[in-house]
Amino acid sequence: MNYDKVTIPEAIVMQEEFRKQLKFNIPDKTSITSIAGADISFNANSTLMYAVIVILGYPDLKLKSYSLATAETQFPYVSGFLGFREVPALLQAWKHIENKPDVVVLDGQGYLHPRRMGIASHFGVLTNHPTIGCAKSSLYGFYEEPSVLKFAANPVYEKRSNEHIGFALRTKNNTKPVYISPGYGLTLKKSLEIMKNCIGKYRIPEPTRIAHEIVNEFRNGKLKEGFSQVNSPFELF
Repeated sequence: MNYDKVTIPEAIVMQEEFRKQLKFNIPDKTSITSIAGADISFNANSTLMYAVIVILGYPDLKLKSYSLATAETQFPYVSGFLGFREVPALLQAWKHIENKPDVVVLDGQGYLHPRRMGIASHFGVLTNHPTIGCAKSSLYGFYEEPSVLKFAANPVYEKRSNEHIGFALRTKNNTKPVYISPGYGLTLKKSLEIMKNCIGKYRIPEPTRIAHEIVNEFRNGKLKEGFSQVNSPFELF
């Protein structure tokens, strides 16, 4: 799959169609034992996307395995359309994974998006799998700054309708928040609960932080494409 010939007006139409397929119906009490982090890396001015999906235990957050893949793209980097550029490579990594994780966290927005179709929602619709968006910067909506204390969170609202579409979550004392929203399958409440359980020592929660570390190793030629089990986290770090 690629979106190389898709124009931005066509991408908007596709996002509106994908939005009709969104579901947030998995019960909040559903047990989760594994969680994935997904990320992309690329060299400047390159059309080659390096993708990773790491799988961690939940809630212990121990790295269990990872899948690496590449894909070419001609779709430009345009704010609000990240899925069209990055999802094709992530789907290649996804295909290598036989035992799928319970939830996938993507480095970007989910429902917290002008058309409710951030990369986490885009990936979730195509895979029919529960996803969460965890973005490092705010794309859309308004909110009151949460307390400066770790784990503080405030809702993010849509400006016109006042719809609750995500959360600003403080992951460390006195640091900028990250932006959490369900992508597919999970409620707002469950998405925030899961991400609070994924906070470690860093601003970026562990699933996407570890994914970022590994995909850069892959881009730099230190890891090979395909699926790998990890017997010890010290194999990588």
